[in-house]
Amino acid sequence: MFVLYDLIFLIFTLIYLPIYLFKGKFHHGFLSRLGILPKDLHLDRPVWIHAVSLGEAISIRGLVEELRKAYPYKKFVFSTVTPTGNKIARELARSGDLVTYLPLDFSFTVRNVINRINPGLFIIAETEIWPNLITYLHMRDIPIVTVNGRISDTSFKGYSAIKFLISPILNKVKLFCLQSESDAARLRRLGVSNDKIKVTGNMKFDKSDDADFRNDYTDYRLKLGLDPLDKLLAAGSTHPGEEEIILTVYKSLLNEFSHLRLLIAPRHPERTSAILLLIERFGLQAVKISDLNSQTRKPANLRGIFILDTVGDLMHFYSAADIVFVGGSLIKRGGHNILEPASLGKPVIFGPHMFNFRDMVKMFLDDNAAIMARTQEELASSVQALLGNYSKAGELAKNAHQVISRNQGATLRNIEAIKLMGEFNGN
Repeated sequence: MFVLYDLIFLIFTLIYLPIYLFKGKFHHGFLSRLGILPKDLHLDRPVWIHAVSLGEAISIRGLVEELRKAYPYKKFVFSTVTPTGNKIARELARSGDLVTYLPLDFSFTVRNVINRINPGLFIIAETEIWPNLITYLHMRDIPIVTVNGRISDTSFKGYSAIKFLISPILNKVKLFCLQSESDAARLRRLGVSNDKIKVTGNMKFDKSDDADFRNDYTDYRLKLGLDPLDKLLAAGSTHPGEEEIILTVYKSLLNEFSHLRLLIAPRHPERTSAILLLIERFGLQAVKISDLNSQTRKPANLRGIFILDTVGDLMHFYSAADIVFVGGSLIKRGGHNILEPASLGKPVIFGPHMFNFRDMVKMFLDDNAAIMARTQEELASSVQALLGNYSKAGELAKNAHQVISRNQGATLRNIEAIKLMGEFNGN
């Protein structure tokens, strides 16, 4: 089977390599994706946690803390695929831990990396399927656990088409800790044995201690040079096709709300130059957040739109906002995490395309804890309503807090499930 998986991954690599090069995705850690690790590794059967990107890396913070309590003498390995995820992983690591990038899924590469690291337990955040990696871990009798697992609409459709290939791989995973019953049902339909499946909830609800970000509220408003009367609309994790809608809405509201300011945080900061040109076409000014660090005059004098072109700072600027729009939802990208701004007590708006967070969105909408704006006009009227009615904004924030509190506990349930698994005792 290794030969088959190698062939499939080789074809995949040849197709996507030009795209990878064009988008400038090569980074300083790429050598580790080829299986090149530090020579002096002394890890002693570590806990290896893989979190593909930024969102997954953030979601495992609480899990890592609990795992350290459960296995205080173990070292940890953190792997990611993206540099943004890698940055968070480095914040989670302690002395003696290893932070690296996941090896490319060729059999010879994963064999080398797994033999060098020699983990006692391998944990995957959410649901990623790397056939050679999973197969070789299974061959080595290293238990594999998926936490915060989910099967998106797109993934389920794709996996179903190749169920004969996917099912044997999935069944090599020892335990799936899933976000919802719908995720569990989809795994069963893909042929996963029911005794491997537990519905433990979504760990992203457990990320509730945002005291640091709340304390930064005033500092970050001062950093932006906002006056006390200014209202900040933060559009987070935006994608191409959304900024134009957001700018149209913003410009239409300025006549009525002259103190409204806008911050755009693109999902991919490398798009900053394109967004700057778009803002110019709207006849508006813009200032990059990275430029504020060295700017001597107050940005309020510029009265420009802010572009967040740095990584890892979105929560700080969410804390400074009065209203938050979560992107990837006005276009068919599936949306992004609404819990981050909601946990800060911010009224949250998103578009109609939130299929990657369907269960979460239903909870919020059912409890009047967020607003779905299906069109440009609805987005404008939603922002207008919140700016003109502070009690409505407060009601949304209060209801969101109740939704979050009611759904917490997944992290501890995952820890208990790992302990009960019985095949990893920390040795």
